[in-house]
Amino acid sequence: MKKATATKLFLASFTTLGYLFLFIIFGLFLDSRFMVDGFLPKQDLATIVMFIGFAVLFYNSGSRIREQMIYAVIIGVLGEYLFSIGLGMYTYRLGNVPHYVPPGHAIVLIATVNFCKKSIVKKQRKMLERLLTIFILVYATLFLIFANDIFGFLMSLTVIYILRNKPRERLFYLSMYLVVAFLEIVGTTYQCWYWPETAWGVIPFLKSANPPSGISLFYFLLDLGCLWFYKQRNRQAWGRMKSIRFLRDEKVLA
Repeated sequence: MKKATATKLFLASFTTLGYLFLFIIFGLFLDSRFMVDGFLPKQDLATIVMFIGFAVLFYNSGSRIREQMIYAVIIGVLGEYLFSIGLGMYTYRLGNVPHYVPPGHAIVLIATVNFCKKSIVKKQRKMLERLLTIFILVYATLFLIFANDIFGFLMSLTVIYILRNKPRERLFYLSMYLVVAFLEIVGTTYQCWYWPETAWGVIPFLKSANPPSGISLFYFLLDLGCLWFYKQRNRQAWGRMKSIRFLRDEKVLA
């Protein structure tokens, strides 16, 4: 890779995923074991910072992205109460669902979308897909070996298997895996939440790490849910976009 290309790719990554990673480190630190309650409970402070970040991203986004952010918050609320409170898949520090979590899902989703939309990222997508696939295999294998993370390893393999015939969506979901892995490492290190030693705490033969490596598989439901809502609300626009894609693919094949 040429130096100019590498520089452009670094800048595209830093101004999207890099900013997101810094925001995750700072935002979750406010609700971590390292913080003490001050004039505001630390979870409330983290919520204020998260909503500020959400508002800034929302203000600087187009109407389509804004719509998806709203859907992501709604689905995030439903998903968190289902998986955390209802099914006990993971538990937050205070046993609740922090108010900063649903808008956080939207920020993670849109930052990953913005990364994948960068022109240099599109040009280097094959190389990035190979690197991210290697990362997933190494990351999940290390968790399996050193943390007995059978649950996470199986989910990681499922991610790769599902994406093998999804070239259009592959880069986004591989990138989402990386983002979620970073988010989960930071969140569990700060003890903002924790995962049980087995899947859902009830399947003894599915040992799990804290966090499980392939948990991004469940984050994919967030994107699919947002896409479904958008399609229902914008049937004509979605139909036009599918027609344009079809014509473009036909032209490439010709």
